[in-house]
Amino acid sequence: MTKRILVSDPIAEDGVALLRQGAEVDVRTGLSREELIAAIPPYHALVVRSETKVTAEVFAAARQLQAVGRAGVGVDNIDLNAATERGVIVVNAPLGNTISAAEHAIGLMLALARHIPEANESLKAGEWKRSKFVGVEVRGKTLGVVGLGQVGSEVARRAKGLDMTVVAYDPFVSPDRASVLGVELAASLDDVLTRADFLTLHTVLTAQTRHLIGEAELRRVRPSLRLINTARGDLVDLDALVRAVDEGRMAGAAVDVFPQEPPEMSAAVLHNDRIIVTPHLGASTTEAQERVAVDVAGQILAILRGEPAQYAVNAPMIAAETMSVLAPYIPVAEKAASLATQLAAGQMGNIEIEYLGDIANHDTAALKAAVIKGLLGPVTEENVTIVNANIVAENRGVKIVERKGPGEDVYANLIRVHLHTSAGDTDVTGTIAHDGPHIVAINDFWVDIPPGDGWLLLCENQDRPGSIGVVGTFLGKHDINISFMRVGRTAVRGQALMAVGIDDPISPEQAAELATLPNILSARVAKFS
Repeated sequence: MTKRILVSDPIAEDGVALLRQGAEVDVRTGLSREELIAAIPPYHALVVRSETKVTAEVFAAARQLQAVGRAGVGVDNIDLNAATERGVIVVNAPLGNTISAAEHAIGLMLALARHIPEANESLKAGEWKRSKFVGVEVRGKTLGVVGLGQVGSEVARRAKGLDMTVVAYDPFVSPDRASVLGVELAASLDDVLTRADFLTLHTVLTAQTRHLIGEAELRRVRPSLRLINTARGDLVDLDALVRAVDEGRMAGAAVDVFPQEPPEMSAAVLHNDRIIVTPHLGASTTEAQERVAVDVAGQILAILRGEPAQYAVNAPMIAAETMSVLAPYIPVAEKAASLATQLAAGQMGNIEIEYLGDIANHDTAALKAAVIKGLLGPVTEENVTIVNANIVAENRGVKIVERKGPGEDVYANLIRVHLHTSAGDTDVTGTIAHDGPHIVAINDFWVDIPPGDGWLLLCENQDRPGSIGVVGTFLGKHDINISFMRVGRTAVRGQALMAVGIDDPISPEQAAELATLPNILSARVAKFS
């Protein structure tokens, strides 16, 4: 039977041509929601970009649909749950824009170093002022790379080719991976800021990375620093950036992405002679558009032939018997891993996952994917699933060992995540209870942290009378409300751990102050949701 494919958004012609080699293709762009629902029933595959919204109603109407392809990175316009429920595989092209984005960052760096935009504008205005545009060589300079994922790695490779020293900050990349790239891993962001002549950002936007580069950070950089941001607009406090440039605390900047796009045309960042601006051009090359279209087209045809897809972003259907046992433990695995990575310090090394109890008798691929998502979800744009979890981990040089064993006396089933870093080991253990996922152990301390939203304050302390009161008094003084408290200890009057649920986060300065109080050995805060 001839397969039929609907292309509902404009994609590169090379992609359409490849689809036509294996199926009957209709290109119908600009369909309304109602028109798409009416049109979709006879099609076996659908190809979109960002304009078409593939909703649950579309999947319900698509009686023969086997695959949906997004010619790009994100899949926010596709209902992944509805796709999985219907057995439809969703694919995207996460690497299609990588080279274009990396080249744009390098291009902006060179433009900054040699004042290319200003010199072009001056000469076209009838001026010949060579001395005004004396630049710097990049050879021998230090490039700081924040985020050593796909794009950051490609930037690092190109910078090495320009004879630059590359120092990177990314706690989620293994030293082995950095060594392959010829990159030095910095112990902290501050280390990169104080050493870099050029700084390029390639990390995702989260609550923790918003304004990653702000007023405080820009007061620690060299006056020679030139910053390039082609990643996410909110990574940089643009007001602080303009001030730093105006005050001579840094040499210049190049900005391709903005918190609001398009930005207000009156924004100061657009009118500073030492800041280069471009309208989000990182992926805007002919090759990138062709590559994402061809990547998705190839995967769509593979699925229609019954072959696996390289970049499937939703989990395939798992046997009902297996899912009836494992489904409740998927959020347990993700929460345990997320908490472990927030509590750990240093550079990420190997990871061990233990499955204890009846869950160990089943295929645990879905649980492993959940652990990887909890660990790397905050630093990767890829939707981590059972399909691509191993690839996501391998791309960052993360090695994972899985172990299985019998349950323990108190808990029938446990998932334990062992995270090994350059600063030591962190263990987090979880299980399922009547009201949802519970964290039941952190390192050597057995505690019982119930499900919920909010923040978790973890205080290691000497088990002495009054220690709990010290923490409660401190939080009360700072108007921080406690939602619950659990205590675990290794021995009477030995070492203990207080796990305190709080409604608001405490600042790093407050955590440091708390750690100086009597009998308190350390204080750390994690997001728990």
